[in-house]
Amino acid sequence: MTNARQLSRDARHALREGPAAIERRQRARLAEIVTYARAHSPYLRRLYRDVPEQADDPALVPVTDKKTLMAHFDEWVTDPEVTLEKAEAFVSDPERAGERFLGRYLLATTSGTSGLRGIFLSDEQCIAVGNAVGARARAKLRIGQIIRLMRGMGRNAIVTAPGGHFSTVASAARFRRDHPRLTWMLREFSIHQPLPELVAGLNHYNPSTLAGFSSMLGVLAREQEAGRLRIHPGLVLAGGEALTEQNRARIAGAFHAQVRSAYAATECSFLAYGCPHDWLHVNSDWALLEPVDAEFRPVPADRPSHTVLLTNLANRVQPILRYNLGDNVLVRPDPCPCGSPLPAVRVQGRAAELLIFPTEDGEEIAISPMAFGTLLDRLPGIQQFQLVQSRPAELRIRLKAGHGTDPDSLWRTVHDTLAGLLTERQAGHVTLVRADEPPEQSPGGKFRRIIPL
Repeated sequence: MTNARQLSRDARHALREGPAAIERRQRARLAEIVTYARAHSPYLRRLYRDVPEQADDPALVPVTDKKTLMAHFDEWVTDPEVTLEKAEAFVSDPERAGERFLGRYLLATTSGTSGLRGIFLSDEQCIAVGNAVGARARAKLRIGQIIRLMRGMGRNAIVTAPGGHFSTVASAARFRRDHPRLTWMLREFSIHQPLPELVAGLNHYNPSTLAGFSSMLGVLAREQEAGRLRIHPGLVLAGGEALTEQNRARIAGAFHAQVRSAYAATECSFLAYGCPHDWLHVNSDWALLEPVDAEFRPVPADRPSHTVLLTNLANRVQPILRYNLGDNVLVRPDPCPCGSPLPAVRVQGRAAELLIFPTEDGEEIAISPMAFGTLLDRLPGIQQFQLVQSRPAELRIRLKAGHGTDPDSLWRTVHDTLAGLLTERQAGHVTLVRADEPPEQSPGGKFRRIIPL
């Protein structure tokens, strides 16, 4: 099923037909993709040797993770022309973002905030499915908000980390390549540019939809309250981080707009969309989320999970099946008041990743790990870094210089770069401390580049 109209029609029918029909689709698609993966992926063929035929129950499928799959990249993918060497050569050139890798795939990378960068491909069906279920993000908007969307002529502003091959960057670049006459509909704004420049750019563009990291949207809400930002979006989409109730209220009040969360990953860009009741509804006809404990055993609804296993039922070139995503989620045990038949969840792990600093006027400012990571990733000479919030207004910087790099010179560059970012985010009073110790792994063996208080 790759026809865009058929996919959109099926997505609408699935919601109308209810939970039982959604589950039927999910089980059938799981059995299909397990069969396909076993037939075309040498690594998964070995991993699934004891999995029965027509495995429509996820419990029958072994758990995977990014580290293991990236280590077997060439045997994991189902297209023998795809190799890690080719993919890494492709992502080394940021100008190729959005270009079709090997003429047929969208390629995106993770930010590497967990210490390991992932490279992920999406085939045409996966992209088409994302477009088909994407309409659900705008469900149940009020008439005034719909009018604002119409007045904005469909202009969409994405405030994100620029450059590289991150999912939002690569997807936007692909849209521009595929639709050169419609580039005015989608514009990216860098989270790294000075705040007055960002505000001026958004004022000039005047988007009907505003999307970005939750913490950055909070910063823009303050600019709107102060009268420096003067835009009137009908819909604000917050993603990349958990949206706190306080931040949601501030954003909604500042823009007088519907604020919706989006839960996505590079491994599955269409995972879940928020509803007016502050729940995320998993697009479970095409994606499967399993909340589990530390031993990967199911966790009951209304109890926070240790992690969650993701299955992308649409992507065949690089099967993501029972993949340890690392987020902590809570499943709603009863139907959501919004009326959606899709499972409702809240993501709890990502809020804890934010660095929250007190401001000089007594408020708080939250900054995304990606804001720091994408900035430092650009600097030459860094082999590894780790930012540890040791006090509310103090960051301890652990650095490992690359071969031939002067550590003192590297520290000055890193210090000035981070100081500039903090100043732009109204946290210039935060103290940056040079650590004597190198970056460290957690007791469980994971490496976290950003460690909040």
